Amino acid sequence: MTKLKNPIDIIYEDEFILILNKQSGCLTIPDRYDKSAINLYEVLTKKYSKIFTVHRLDKDTSGVIIFAKDADTHKNLNQQFQDLKVKKIYHAILRGNVQKDEIEIDIPITEDLRQKGKMKPSVRGKNSLTVLKVIERFRNSTLVELNLVTGRHHQIRIHCAAIGHPLLVDELYGNSVEFKVSSLKRNYKIKKGTDEKAIISRITLHSFAIEFEHPDNHKIVIYNAEYPKDFSAVIEVLRKYSGLISS
Repeated sequence: MTKLKNPIDIIYEDEFILILNKQSGCLTIPDRYDKSAINLYEVLTKKYSKIFTVHRLDKDTSGVIIFAKDADTHKNLNQQFQDLKVKKIYHAILRGNVQKDEIEIDIPITEDLRQKGKMKPSVRGKNSLTVLKVIERFRNSTLVELNLVTGRHHQIRIHCAAIGHPLLVDELYGNSVEFKVSSLKRNYKIKKGTDEKAIISRITLHSFAIEFEHPDNHKIVIYNAEYPKDFSAVIEVLRKYSGLISS
């Protein structure tokens, strides 16, 4: 099993729920084919004996994720997700300059039968809604907040690509596998005999916050996950070399 530093990064915990800040590179549940791939379900089961998966984040997506500690809590949270009562907020760095301050992306999504594991926009697909709000604009990219109203597979990645602004790094729905300073700075020099290291080499998407009704006391709670180092580093580089346009 591949080791990751601090695979269990706890944001909040009580006798009913466990809120984590998931690292990029860590699966939510076991991989069907690669049994050695680290996943939170197995790590948490060893720690707590029994744990219940409420929802998932893609392997390369970092950020806040919920687990339940008992069957009743799991059922309650699952129902909240099905009823669209859970507010899921993501932050993403997109390619290009998003002109509008806010966009409702209401584009149905279905499975792309031509490529396994990929989804695509389709009028015959399931209804999918993402609300995008601009946080910061740069010359060639934009930091945005995304309210994932529905929760289709790869929804944010598809919706952003569909409006002409794929994630800054997204090999599947964009055209980039990594982000380097040299993509912004002309004549960027590196030490002789060395290769330039990528600032980030995974999708530029972070699960920033989640809001729901606590299954025990029924109070509305919200939990936030801090940016990981690679995501923060990209924003710092963009501010330094790409220039802030507006916020």
